[in-house]
Amino acid sequence: MGSVLKTSTIESSIIKPIKHFEEARKCNTAHYRLEAMRKAAVSFRDDMLAKPQARFYQSMGLIRVPYPSKYAFLNCNVIPNPYIHILNRVFIVQVDSEEGVKTILLSPSDAEANAETPYFRKVIDKAGPLKALVRKFLAPEINTVEACLKQVGLTPEDVDYISYDHLHTQDIRRWLGDSKNPGLFPNAKLLVMREEWTAANFLMPPQLDWYCPNGLAGVPESRIIQLDGDVMIGDGLALIRTPGHTVGNHSFVAHTPEGLKVTSENGVGPDCYAPLHSRIPGLKKYAQQTGMEVILNGNTLEGGLDQYISMVVEKTIAGNHPLYTDFPNMANSSELTSYWGFPGYRPTVTYGDLSFGTVYKKRSPNVAIADSVCLESL
Repeated sequence: MGSVLKTSTIESSIIKPIKHFEEARKCNTAHYRLEAMRKAAVSFRDDMLAKPQARFYQSMGLIRVPYPSKYAFLNCNVIPNPYIHILNRVFIVQVDSEEGVKTILLSPSDAEANAETPYFRKVIDKAGPLKALVRKFLAPEINTVEACLKQVGLTPEDVDYISYDHLHTQDIRRWLGDSKNPGLFPNAKLLVMREEWTAANFLMPPQLDWYCPNGLAGVPESRIIQLDGDVMIGDGLALIRTPGHTVGNHSFVAHTPEGLKVTSENGVGPDCYAPLHSRIPGLKKYAQQTGMEVILNGNTLEGGLDQYISMVVEKTIAGNHPLYTDFPNMANSSELTSYWGFPGYRPTVTYGDLSFGTVYKKRSPNVAIADSVCLESL
């Protein structure tokens, strides 16, 4: 089966299939599939590190949101506080391709629209007349996607693709338009696994709490590219199928000067990918007692064994962080962070916002200017 839905010749030269995991995924028994996928991840990691890096990579915080600790640390007896805080980030990545420089936004969240996700709506509505103040406390907004683009010198017209590791809580109409509005990004298309797009359009009752109502409604089919497998996007960015958290989950792998940065929400931070080194109360003990290599982010559990395998694949591809060598080089899309309003826990490590490379700015069809951006982590 081909890895990309039939699309233009130009897009086929940008989006190319990856074959490393095809045979490993055919293993029917989870135990053997885990080991086969682990070996495939090592091979893929070596190959990607031997190829060019992404031209530009920047992650920026958007909004902090409360999240139940029972989901964040599935089955672990951890902190007494029922909630932790996670920071949702947007990732701006530029890659070279046969069709020139392409700009991809990973996890661009529309905070206002996404707040209508049933689970979060119910949490806020419990505050009654004080819900505006409670929302400001529970979910402080740090930045907007538009402001992040402007900060690095890009415009909405510069965006070629957007993508999410999965479609929980996402409303994409602001970006891609619907029957009433053209959308902020006139040239962008959504990259999504076919299974995720289908599932999000035909939800089952256990899924309803976590998908934004009508978040995909009316988006033109011409703005959607459905993928059937792992792909490279130009040089330096890969989308790898990592099902489990949702049926169509995928992970972003970006080649940076700090190695391969892997982005996903299968886990909520580096602690969950290396629990034996975690200082969060309960994680290390749980891992020692059970032999768990990773701690699942388990709010939906569409496929627990698949999610476990996917997290092992993610941390194998990432390798160790160059500074925090006990932890993998994960750059989670929703990262566990400390928050004064939710005391009682502290992540062992956080990597913060990251910036590498040089942003490429299109000033006109005939003029392009490259401006330097700080190469160090913020």
